[in-house]
Amino acid sequence: MREAEIARRTAETDIRLRLCLDGSGKSDVDTGVGFLDHMLTLFARHGAFDLSVRCAGDTQVDDHHSVEDIGIALGTAFANALGDKRGIRRYGDITLPMDEALILAAADLSGRGAYYHGLSIPAQKVGTFDTELTEEFFTALSRCGGITLHLRQLAGTNSHHIIEGAFKAAARALRRAVSIDPDFSGEIPSTKGTL
Repeated sequence: MREAEIARRTAETDIRLRLCLDGSGKSDVDTGVGFLDHMLTLFARHGAFDLSVRCAGDTQVDDHHSVEDIGIALGTAFANALGDKRGIRRYGDITLPMDEALILAAADLSGRGAYYHGLSIPAQKVGTFDTELTEEFFTALSRCGGITLHLRQLAGTNSHHIIEGAFKAAARALRRAVSIDPDFSGEIPSTKGTL
């Protein structure tokens, strides 16, 4: 099983995270940020990842530190669980409808972590969640996971639907990218011989 456990403690957050790439979509999430709990539960389900997250953060300040640091921990878990990436498909993409929202996600497990943000979220908040933290989460996930991730909003007017579509689409693109390619199961998917 391709798994990783991350313990990350700073002056702002204390995070315990466990990720299994070869899971069934089970999750146990308590981040102190309700909307992020919802998004990570969806992420696990649509990625078929088993995910456990506990975070005690300084949410009395705001949710920024918790959201970004969970992205860091989850990205690190992806990198650790993938190891040398032997046999993976490497690439994954999907165009995912979420009611009126339509989100394109494309991922490359290249080792060159970068997030390319193409979402236009109209509201500043969904409930108490600052919608600008969506970009912070995916930036941290991509950078620390060595993932090149593009998210593009092709349609959408409802902020909740746009963000939920982005999490689901990213999960499904990553699910494809981390899957083992049976035709090349012993190979590194790069002419360089390393990712």
